[in-house]
Amino acid sequence: MNNSNAAERVVQDLRGLVAGAEPGTRLPSVRELTVRHRASPVTVAEAIRQMVAQGLVETRSGRGTFVAAGPDRRRAPDLSWQTVALGPRRAGEQEMQALLALPPTGAIPLSGGYLEPALQPAAALGAALTRAARQPASWQRGPAEGREDLRAWFAREAGTGLRADDMVICPGGQAALSSALRALAAPGDTVLVESPTYLGALAAARAAGLRVVPVPADADGVRPDQLAAAFAHTGARLFYCQPLHANPHGGTLAAHRRPRVARAVRDAGAFLIEDDYARDLTIDGEAPPPLAADDPDGHVVYLRSLAKSAAPGLRVAAIGARGPAGARLRAARLLDDFFVAGPLQQATLEFVSAPAWARHRRALRTALRARRDALLTALGRHLPELVPSPTPRGGLHLWTRLPEGVDDVALATASAAEGVVVFPGRPWYAAEPPAPHLRLTYAAAPPDLMDEAVRRLARAFHRGPTR
Repeated sequence: MNNSNAAERVVQDLRGLVAGAEPGTRLPSVRELTVRHRASPVTVAEAIRQMVAQGLVETRSGRGTFVAAGPDRRRAPDLSWQTVALGPRRAGEQEMQALLALPPTGAIPLSGGYLEPALQPAAALGAALTRAARQPASWQRGPAEGREDLRAWFAREAGTGLRADDMVICPGGQAALSSALRALAAPGDTVLVESPTYLGALAAARAAGLRVVPVPADADGVRPDQLAAAFAHTGARLFYCQPLHANPHGGTLAAHRRPRVARAVRDAGAFLIEDDYARDLTIDGEAPPPLAADDPDGHVVYLRSLAKSAAPGLRVAAIGARGPAGARLRAARLLDDFFVAGPLQQATLEFVSAPAWARHRRALRTALRARRDALLTALGRHLPELVPSPTPRGGLHLWTRLPEGVDDVALATASAAEGVVVFPGRPWYAAEPPAPHLRLTYAAAPPDLMDEAVRRLARAFHRGPTR
């Protein structure tokens, strides 16, 4: 009891000293407090520990005890100098943050770039990662370009002339794309893109200091005549495209356009970055082979990722090219992050090599068809003017054109207030959009919520003001 009373006296004494002192002021030593309160050194030390735990004092080894600089004792930091030091913000950052933001509680997501949890093979991935993590060899440093057997799997899956030695493993498709843009172009160079195109590609190109020039695209993919004209007008040596179920508009490069696109790239002496993100997301029919499958002279740089078709946490992708371009890509990846974590590479290889991968792709095809059709049905019932034509044959999204005069950004904001998250079309264009659009994702919510989601969207659409 006496020790308790003595400790309390020390605490109250220190509180009084702290209250009237500036941060950093030295407090009485343990010996001084022992004498002052006739307490043991252990009791005084315990009182000081209590004050440290409360954030009121701090101890400095060999120097003593001092008044802490707690949050309530410091002036508000002045970070305004950073505005000058950083300069203007990069274009596209805000849109990317909005695209990746998690939906508010209670909202129905018709936006996002990944499968909803119910569609992800989480159990199979978790089991594979657990087994990989238990193997000591997986934690060791492997080849900087990635495991040879995993690179060989990506090369085989591409169905192209690419070999394992042409591929490099990357921590996700976005990282692979960023590296490719920096490896194949220099700041100030021009990169051609489809219009509209993947928002992340626009952000990565601008972050790399590239000049982005859009080329019109439609349901049959990029227009070859416009692509050739853009090459001639700009002198560009790089073209980024998604030939299969392009994000956001869902178009697939038509068979009759493929040789003309290849010719335009070849005549310009340019590279074509083929982002094959949707290779596993075809719903109707069979997917055409990658452009890289018919590329004898190494113009196509091939990118394949797994996060969209499996789970967002499976940050594993591969990018490949032949000749000096492949060497540039491997060097760029080495500078960025050395290599992808060994356990994740091993787990990925085990997963895609097992029967679970084929089962997942079959189930995913069925599930995506159900969700796409449910969303189309709900649009036909509540907002028939927004039903897209033609229906996309794969991918994760519907690209719906809005009536003239509708503000797509304002409509997205109004929709969020109604409890449904959609994404406006404007950020997907590198230049002025020809018309307002919405991108509606059918992979992020189950079929039984589609009708309610479109009801909420219809309320926002009809109540406005969005015009």
